[in-house]
Amino acid sequence: MTSRVRDSYRDAKKFLEKYKRLDAAVDAYYSNPGAFSTPSKPQQAAPSTSKLNALFDGYKDPDSDDITISGTIKFCEDLERDPEDVVLLAVAYELKSPEIGRWTRKGWVDGWKANGCDSLPAMKNAVARLANQLSSDSVYFRKVYLYTFDLGRTDGARSLGMDSAQAFWSLLIPYGLRGGAISHISSTDNDDDVDMNGAQGWKPEYTDWWFEFLNEKGGKGVSKDTWSMFLDFMRSIDAKFEKYDMEAAWPSTIDYFVEFAKERLASSKA
Repeated sequence: MTSRVRDSYRDAKKFLEKYKRLDAAVDAYYSNPGAFSTPSKPQQAAPSTSKLNALFDGYKDPDSDDITISGTIKFCEDLERDPEDVVLLAVAYELKSPEIGRWTRKGWVDGWKANGCDSLPAMKNAVARLANQLSSDSVYFRKVYLYTFDLGRTDGARSLGMDSAQAFWSLLIPYGLRGGAISHISSTDNDDDVDMNGAQGWKPEYTDWWFEFLNEKGGKGVSKDTWSMFLDFMRSIDAKFEKYDMEAAWPSTIDYFVEFAKERLASSKA
């Protein structure tokens, strides 16, 4: 059934429901056939490439093909967002930023078009939507989280610098915990039993323990394997670190942290 036929059927049914008799419904229909029609929504114009290019040029570094740090700061001011707001990581993912504080013309145009934007007011609305999605949507959070690793790496580096990793974790983990994007998965069944209150899993103080552990352990960076699997670890670990499988394929750094955390929990009870 085509959409036009389906709409006509619905309209005819509404006439019959109101007038009860077929002859009265037919007369009413021919007198005003659109009486019960749902008004069609006006089609929104596609985002304008020229408008997006003009906005890009307003922030672009005069000595570069890209928007760089100074343009990023000005853009954040116009968005009324702090440059250190965690949502900028989501914007970086959407616009495929190659590094922190740098935006290419192609990424800018394609990314904002995909989000239906070609003006600052529309961008503000999109950023607010992305902030909510990042906080509450575990699938979207993972995409931004994984993208952040490459976003923060220096050219040619295989790992993410320890200071950068901890700075990003400090932004992402509390945000995901508050909104539910890092909700604890309390079973390994196919239908994942999610604890939306977070009482059974990772707690905010464990993030501090993680940083303390990393700083005591030493090391200059965090591998991609550790970065990516740490998110799964936070979602799956129980609050007492009792159900951790040492035989599973977790990075050794996480294995050692579990021992560290268990000792910390035991000492707190002593």
